[in-house]
Amino acid sequence: MRPPAARRLLPLLPLLLLALPAAAHVIDADLSKLSRTAVFWTYLQLGYTHILPLGLDHILFVLSLYILEPRLRPVLWQATAFTVAHSITLGLAMYGFVRPPSAIVEPVIALSILFVAIENIVSRKLNPWRLAVVFGFGLVHGLGFASALTGLGLPRTAYFGSLISFNVGVELGQVTVILLAWALIGRWAAGKPWYHARVVVPVSAAIGLVAAFWTVQRVFFT
Repeated sequence: MRPPAARRLLPLLPLLLLALPAAAHVIDADLSKLSRTAVFWTYLQLGYTHILPLGLDHILFVLSLYILEPRLRPVLWQATAFTVAHSITLGLAMYGFVRPPSAIVEPVIALSILFVAIENIVSRKLNPWRLAVVFGFGLVHGLGFASALTGLGLPRTAYFGSLISFNVGVELGQVTVILLAWALIGRWAAGKPWYHARVVVPVSAAIGLVAAFWTVQRVFFT
């Protein structure tokens, strides 16, 4: 007998609990008085909460990557390409080598979600060039992460370590989204003949509509 979904999700609770102490992008403590370990933990939580529960656009992007091919290995390859890319631009932006204009970055992030959602609808299998597309969009998402982190600031005494821990927190948030999607959908629906028509198309269409709305909103109303 298959265990209920709630029981299957129990191993994910430790990751979800990372979000509880830092439910918003604020830092109440004086970072100069914290140990390096405490600073690392603070920025790890901030990175995690930038995905869960605050980063709905990033959540939908990760879900769009996962939904077409609901096995863990393909999506983990895509997530790795995405992580490498956003780590590059996040680091470049935080060290001042690039200055991301949010008026351009935010609409492009929405467009990246729309692009992947449309690709999911028109394609029935994962194309080899998907990794290159994900890497390119990861560069843009990294600039979005940088905008959020710039607003928070980084402690001068632990600048690099804080940057790394924020990035690790972001990655843990993405992995949590992937594992939840696998537990709820991929584990039992992968390989079913009706999967594309009944899961991929409606889910991707819904994500695409949201992304299209965000694109218009971010171009014309922000």
